Amino acid sequence: MPPIDYIPRTTEMYAPHPPYRWVVSEGVPWRPLTRPAAECRVALITSGGIHLTSQKPFHMRDDTSIREIPADARRSDLTVSHFGYITDDALTDPNCVFPLERMRELDEEGVIGSLSDPAYSFMGGIYSSRRVREELCPDLVTRLVRDDVDLALLVPA
Repeated sequence: MPPIDYIPRTTEMYAPHPPYRWVVSEGVPWRPLTRPAAECRVALITSGGIHLTSQKPFHMRDDTSIREIPADARRSDLTVSHFGYITDDALTDPNCVFPLERMRELDEEGVIGSLSDPAYSFMGGIYSSRRVREELCPDLVTRLVRDDVDLALLVPA
C-alpha cells in the first residue's frame, strides 16, 4: 500500500475553511535575573505530557490541566500521554522533554540554588490560545508564586 500524501489530502480537506490563524505573541514579559542562577530556586516545567504512572493521563485535546511531579520522582514512575509528537523517545527517557535527573544534578553541583519541588507538566497540544492564556498560564503562575520560584525552565515537546 503506498504512503498517504498528507499535504495534498489536508489541503483539499480544509479548503472550505478559512486559513489557520497562528497566534502571534507580542509584548512578552521578560525579567532579567537579578542574581546568579546558583542563588535561584528553579522550577522545571514541560509541555511534553509527562506524568506519574499513578496520575490521570492527559486528554487528547485542549487539556489545560497541570500535573505536579515530585522532584525526587524516579524515571520508572514517569510516563507520557500526548498526541502532538511521537512519544517513543520520551517513554524511553523522559529527560529528553522533562530533564528532571539533569536538574537534580545541577542542584547537587550547586549550578542552581535549588530545584523547586514539585516540577510541573502539561500537555502542550492545546488548540485554544484563549484557554492557555486564561486557564493554564494563571494556574501555573499561581503555583510558581506559591513555590517561591525565581527562575523557570520551560522545556517544550
